[in-house]
Amino acid sequence: MSLEEFEDNTDPKTKRYILMKSVMDLGMGLIYIGVGIMILLAKKIGLNNEFVEGAPGKIFAALVMLYGLWRVYRGIKKDYLRER
Repeated sequence: MSLEEFEDNTDPKTKRYILMKSVMDLGMGLIYIGVGIMILLAKKIGLNNEFVEGAPGKIFAALVMLYGLWRVYRGIKKDYLRER
């Protein structure tokens, strides 16, 4: 069940829940993407650390940004109340 199925639903509690989850996913996704970018640009920002300068830091930053993109996608799709 996606948001389209609930548009005819007059239950305001369901609509508020979907809106809250969507806004939270979009916000958290942007935060995760920002953290990943900050890790990648840590040297230019002035955050010198062995972790962020090496390969593990770059891999972690890519994973964090990928997870952030997934959260943004989930927030846009709004497919929270589907039957499982």
